Amino acid sequence: MIENDTICLLRECDAGVQMGISSIKEVLDYSKSEGMRKLLYDCKERHDHLNNEIQQLLEQYHDDGKGPNPIAKGMSWIKTTAMLSIDSSDATIADLMVSGCDMGVKSLSRYLNKYEAADEKSKDIAKRLIQLEEQLSKDLREYL
Repeated sequence: MIENDTICLLRECDAGVQMGISSIKEVLDYSKSEGMRKLLYDCKERHDHLNNEIQQLLEQYHDDGKGPNPIAKGMSWIKTTAMLSIDSSDATIADLMVSGCDMGVKSLSRYLNKYEAADEKSKDIAKRLIQLEEQLSKDLREYL
């Protein structure tokens, strides 16, 4: 049971971290504020680092991981593209990213609770990813 929950939690972290990286990449070039660009870039770097950790653990379990849900990713891209075509201000970027972070925190928290038998390394990664999303959401609020 521990191994199964561990793999399931790592897969969800994999999907979440990839969604975060993709979302940041989508908006990074639109940002007008140097401060916001730095926040987004630094957060992307931390996501990349967590992604590497997740991939290493998944490899140990001989698992390919899980990408973001294609429908969710597509819907996110459509919403981001539409909103930025209407208003590409830093406030719009912050609004999109804060909403995405909040959804990520909610989703990852649900999986952390669902896969409670996962090993401590995997739980730690999930918690760090949640903290990263919470911090980005908090930091971006000044741009709303």
